[in-house]
Amino acid sequence: MEITNKSLMAYFVLQGFPGGPTLHITLFVLLLLVYLATLAGNFLIIIIICTDLRLHSPMYFFLTNMSILETCGISAISPKLLSILIAENKTIFVTGCHVQTFVYFFITSSVFLLLAVMSFDRFLAICHPLRYTVIMQPRVCVLLVCICQIISAACILFLIILISKLPFCDRVLNHFFCDATAMLKLVCADITFFKLTSFIISFFILFVPLMITVISYIFIVYTVMKIPTKKGRKKTFSTCVAHMSIVSIVFGSAILIQIRPTQGYSVERDKAINLGSTVLAPLVNPFIYTLRNDQVKKSIRDAT
Repeated sequence: MEITNKSLMAYFVLQGFPGGPTLHITLFVLLLLVYLATLAGNFLIIIIICTDLRLHSPMYFFLTNMSILETCGISAISPKLLSILIAENKTIFVTGCHVQTFVYFFITSSVFLLLAVMSFDRFLAICHPLRYTVIMQPRVCVLLVCICQIISAACILFLIILISKLPFCDRVLNHFFCDATAMLKLVCADITFFKLTSFIISFFILFVPLMITVISYIFIVYTVMKIPTKKGRKKTFSTCVAHMSIVSIVFGSAILIQIRPTQGYSVERDKAINLGSTVLAPLVNPFIYTLRNDQVKKSIRDAT
């Protein structure tokens, strides 16, 4: 039965993952462990950076903010995901759904922009070391983080307002969280304007930071290759390895979601990619920075 009166749409039903109780319980245990490990890993990074004066630099300030964002992002998805895996009640109020959508996409957008800022930070540190401390002062770092979050909040809030005004013909969301794409499939109205607006914002939030990152690393590689010794090149480039790994994971999964094939599209494939980007990536990131960063590893050894 179609639901065209928005006042009747009080809640959505999250369909989650297919399979029986055994699979759902297995997923629940695995995702709960992933969630707890992610919280522990990100909190460890935050505590180490905040307590070790040697890590009080722009790069680690940005890393702290990324850990905070990823902790908030996974906390916006995982609790509800875990509840629908073991509970019969898979409903979520429309307002709660909009809040979840806003928080998730705000966090994701902020991470994209922050990665571009971190790329610029590495560009200045390697290509213009004498000007680095002059430019990247604490107030500038705070300002850059605030700009990233203000831009993200404004863009995502505008899209959420547009979604909230759309009429829905069904309440069953074929997803494990309130994904905007899944919600749009339930809309019984013309969404051309929303798609155009969403495309423009997605291009600005995703591809502009990606281009900034790529251009920054082109200059970084060019500068590193001019270093005469192999040891010097390796030492300089090692400061970027962890960041490049995070960039590959975050932007790679986002691009996979954006370039869905028009033929043979699979909702379950989309769920798997989303699960990787929303739940697994925040787990991997702190361990990458821990294992690939000598300063962080030294701080952990000193603390223990």
